[in-house]
Amino acid sequence: MSEQKLAAEVRTEFGKGFARRARMANLIPAVIYGHGAEPIHITLPAKATTLAVRTANALLSLDVNGDEHLALVKDVQRDPIKQIIEHIDLLTVRKGEKVTVDIPVHVVGEVAPGNVFNQELTVISLEAEATHLPTAVEVDIEGRTAGQHIHASDLVLPKGATLLADADALVINISEAVEVAEEGEEEAAAAPAAAE
Repeated sequence: MSEQKLAAEVRTEFGKGFARRARMANLIPAVIYGHGAEPIHITLPAKATTLAVRTANALLSLDVNGDEHLALVKDVQRDPIKQIIEHIDLLTVRKGEKVTVDIPVHVVGEVAPGNVFNQELTVISLEAEATHLPTAVEVDIEGRTAGQHIHASDLVLPKGATLLADADALVINISEAVEVAEEGEEEAAAAPAAAE
């Protein structure tokens, strides 16, 4: 995943009043922290930032008053009703540094006819290089049949990534499809029995 460049401005005001004024000016309050440095409080352009953080674990290259900061999006706080971004927490990272992230698990393929699958884990914890974070881990269920299981240790991880989740954690469970009889058929089958 390549980093997305954004211009940021240092802010010295805090609180709900400032946050409200910032949002009216199409800015999003944010904070950069990590590596034992003092947190840097900034504002980011709302439209470009909203687009940049649509993917999980977005990597941002921030120009803060001429200083470049490479940061990973750790938390996005949204208004529960309007869904607009109210605040973002950013973690400072360095090129080549390994970070811990939760990556979505995407299922591809179809199980064998007459079978269904249940996805037990939708995200998996990995350690990966900050500048080469995977967007997802794919798990192929093509042609799999009842009784087959896919565990975390079975996942094909992106190059350079290390599994942090329990290797025995169940990701996908394949079972037989259960057919539900139509109500009319059940009543028809029960009627002769009642007559006897």
